[in-house]
Amino acid sequence: MSQYIPETGASPDVERREQLIESFVAAAKPPAQWRIGTEYEKVAVQRADGRAVPFSGPRGIETLLRRLAERYGWEPVEEDGRTVALRGRQASVTLEPGGQLELSGQLCESVHCAAAEFSEHIDQIVTVGDELDIAFLGLGMQPMTRVAEFERVPKRRYGIMWPYMARVGSLGQRMMTQTATVQVNLDYAGEADAMLKMRVGMGITPLLTALFANSPLCDGELNGYASFRGHIWTDTDNARCGLLPFIFRPNAGFEDYVDYALDVPMYFIVRDAAWVDMTAFTFRKFWSDGFRGHRATMADWSAHLTTLFPEVRLKGYIELRGADSQAPELMLAVPALAKGVFYEADCLLATWDLVKAWSWEERLELYHAVHRRALQARVRRVSLVEIARELVAIAAEGLRRQQALNADGQDESIYLERLEHLVKRGRCPADAIVEKWIGEWDRDISRLIVGSSYRIAA
Repeated sequence: MSQYIPETGASPDVERREQLIESFVAAAKPPAQWRIGTEYEKVAVQRADGRAVPFSGPRGIETLLRRLAERYGWEPVEEDGRTVALRGRQASVTLEPGGQLELSGQLCESVHCAAAEFSEHIDQIVTVGDELDIAFLGLGMQPMTRVAEFERVPKRRYGIMWPYMARVGSLGQRMMTQTATVQVNLDYAGEADAMLKMRVGMGITPLLTALFANSPLCDGELNGYASFRGHIWTDTDNARCGLLPFIFRPNAGFEDYVDYALDVPMYFIVRDAAWVDMTAFTFRKFWSDGFRGHRATMADWSAHLTTLFPEVRLKGYIELRGADSQAPELMLAVPALAKGVFYEADCLLATWDLVKAWSWEERLELYHAVHRRALQARVRRVSLVEIARELVAIAAEGLRRQQALNADGQDESIYLERLEHLVKRGRCPADAIVEKWIGEWDRDISRLIVGSSYRIAA
């Protein structure tokens, strides 16, 4: 989940529906100003037993944050006297409810920039983590700790979300505490470009999930899924999650996304540093009726957009949300694939050609199938791995055309090499985890930790 930090200062009231649409129009950028932003969530465990690191205590996540701040110049962000995030000049470190650590990276012109930032971040958290006997695992789910066993991060936002999740789905509290993802944020040139990118993003979501499926373990055992994280979103909150059918209409526009967002139940508003539970209201109802003297503001709208969780999200930029978190050697493949596809016009259209013929029913069937079967799922009697190979090839071509070179003269397609090797063999990251868990690791959590832990970059 992307984090929300309350805005300070006055925010204009929402008076017209056009204001909401205009907020998306105003965020458009010419291609020369397009950047990529990547958000990396990581599972933290205690080295001694592989269980989730508590928030509190001398070896807890809060201590980790404070040491990172002291040593590397991050600014602590406090809530009710507890350190719950770190703020940097161009990036931030935030926490998911189960203590998953997220780097919201700077806006980068190239994947080379993102790679340098990610490498520095890993060096920092591994250095401090080693001092506290904390390991960070390259998995899409917490492998051992059950939902009821977590010490949840004490953020007021999460205090509102936690009971609500139990009312609207059976897996939302798992989502909050156990899962980890990597998300990519992309710019758009205008409404038509944004809607095409949303459509392509929704269309390839099953491919992204399958390529990066990496959550076959939870609660101390195999769960029967390649991406259990992906499956969890199917019963978290159907009002705000999943694929959006209207996106596939050729004439879909910002107005359609606004109408969708208006009718999703809210989580909260923030007034005078107090978080007000708004789960009984859609944004449309709050805008129309108000609540306890409060009127809907544009800051409320911005906050509400961060609480919508479709597989592709619009927030003044486009956010791809379909991939499990990865081991470091594959993490940069996610933004690399996105940049190669979405920032090269021919490649974007070629990618749409891969998936445009599918019906809505076929999309839904495939969306659910890949959570279990990943690249071995089929659509129209075609194995998904064959389409995935084409997708990765298109992305690599896009990156070669863009010619963003590092100091060694290499373009960004280097970040797809491991992924290309995997998909050539018809495999996803979960395949190796399952094989090792029942093979050389012999279901031993200590071997899982050694085999999956992040390490200082070479």
